[in-house]
Amino acid sequence: MGASQSRPHEGQIIFRSETPVQFSSNVVEQLSERQASPTPTPERQATLDEHVRTRIQDEVKQLRKAEEDVQEEIRVALEKENLDREKAMVSDGQRDGAGSVKSSAVLMGDLEEIRSKIDRFQTRKSLANYPELRASQEALVSCYKSHPTSSLDCWMEVVNFKNSVAQLEKKDYFKTLQ
Repeated sequence: MGASQSRPHEGQIIFRSETPVQFSSNVVEQLSERQASPTPTPERQATLDEHVRTRIQDEVKQLRKAEEDVQEEIRVALEKENLDREKAMVSDGQRDGAGSVKSSAVLMGDLEEIRSKIDRFQTRKSLANYPELRASQEALVSCYKSHPTSSLDCWMEVVNFKNSVAQLEKKDYFKTLQ
């Protein structure tokens, strides 16, 4: 009994209805308007736009992630290359002008040492050791503050300050020669 339905049918099966199918005029008009207009309806367009936006955002996220991965790979490769180069310099015995190989850590130590020397030099050169220069500087600053609109009134203090600096330079110059 059910065997005939289980067998696959060869060919195409067509069903015919004896009752005619009728559509209302509103449905026919709506379908013909949609077919005639090349643009989708506003609801359909909004759905399409949202779908496109979502896909674009997903692609942008994937591209950013890929870019971050590539940048990380480049950073790691450069670090490895620099370390390999330093190791090669040490093992090959390449020397700089002073005759020693310098690594980044040694260079940072040297830089800190130079900074400390500069700080010591600056403290030695402070105006505390030169009271006459400090006095003329303070007189000049106070004159400028008391005459903010007429700074030319402080010409005498400027001349005194210049003379103090010149005397100090001569004295230090002669100290360095001795």
